[in-house]
Amino acid sequence: QVLLVESGGGLVQAGGSLRLSCAASGRTFSTYAMAWFRQAPGKGREFVAAVSWSGDDTNYIHSVKGRFVISRDNAKNTVYLQMNSLKPEDTAVYYCAASLYGGANSYQGAYEYWGQGTQVTVSS
Repeated sequence: QVLLVESGGGLVQAGGSLRLSCAASGRTFSTYAMAWFRQAPGKGREFVAAVSWSGDDTNYIHSVKGRFVISRDNAKNTVYLQMNSLKPEDTAVYYCAASLYGGANSYQGAYEYWGQGTQVTVSS
């Protein structure tokens, strides 16, 4: 069992930056792939970024490439999402997720554990 708790969301102007954190419980954090998904109002949940268990492989949705960076610190059981050059269309609830499969997968069904989400609002 893995418990995930996100933090770092908030209100920011377009062009600004935020860093999301996801703290995970459990001693096996380093064996899980981790990802961030988001859900905007009235839309389905979509993949944003993922990192493999080792941190060597990452995967991003095209719209955030070059602006967002996912990273992990296995010693701290934490995964991060650094978000730069934010746009109003990045406004959403951001969810952290963990997968036993280990790879930087974009498929929601591969993730067994989910956090409660943190709100990110980007004003124009």
